[in-house]
Amino acid sequence: MAKKSNRSVTLLSGGNPQIAKADGDAPVQAYIAAMPGWKRDAGRRLDALITRAVPKVTKAVKWNSPLYGVEGRGWFVGVHCFAKYIKVAFFNGASLTPMPPVESKDKNTRYFHIHEGDELDEAQLVRWIKQASKLDGWGGK
Repeated sequence: MAKKSNRSVTLLSGGNPQIAKADGDAPVQAYIAAMPGWKRDAGRRLDALITRAVPKVTKAVKWNSPLYGVEGRGWFVGVHCFAKYIKVAFFNGASLTPMPPVESKDKNTRYFHIHEGDELDEAQLVRWIKQASKLDGWGGK
C-alpha cells in the first residue's frame, strides 16, 4: 500500500519514492530527498560517488528509479529502494571485474545491495561505476 512521506511524495511498496518520469539532476535529487530514513544519506553518498567518478554523467528518473548514463551509451546504473535495502543495478554488471555479487534474471545485469549499517567499500563501488560507464549500457547503442 502506498503512503505519503513527510515531503508529500508517495512512497510505494518497500518505501520506494514515486517520482514522475523526467530527465536531469532535479528529479534524481527529488527522489533522493524522498528516500526514507537511512536510505536518504546512502542515496546522497551514492549520487556523489557516481557524479565524481563520471563527471559528465546524465541522470533521469524512469520507472520510479534514478538512472545514470553516458550520452550515446545508455544507462549504466540504476537505484531502487526496497524495504530493507537499496538495490544498485549495474546493467552490464556481468562484464565488470570483479562482478557485483548479486545475480539477476537478466544474464548481463548484476546487483549490489546496501543495507542499513553496511560499511561501504567506496573504492570498489567507484571501480564498478567507472568500468560500467565505459560500456554500452541499457538503452544505448
